[in-house]
Amino acid sequence: MANTKSAEKQNRQAIRHRARNQAITSALRTQVRKLREALTAGDAARTKAELTEAVRAISKAASKGVIHKAQASRRIARLSKAASHTAEPAK
Repeated sequence: MANTKSAEKQNRQAIRHRARNQAITSALRTQVRKLREALTAGDAARTKAELTEAVRAISKAASKGVIHKAQASRRIARLSKAASHTAEPAK
């Protein structure tokens, strides 16, 4: 329990920040899930569109400080690599 006025304010801010971070994280996970579903389906056009949206969500989360910029870069690289491998024709 907060004992001072500033501690009470910090608790209020933490609640708002937590709600914002959870919303951004949820949107991020949803976009990544949609991309993985498109990859599984093998639909190249849908995969490309979902990759764009997933990269946008990851970049937004990094810019807001929800995830670290290095983590964002790593996620984007891995998803892009996975998307490029499925887009190639089978040899």
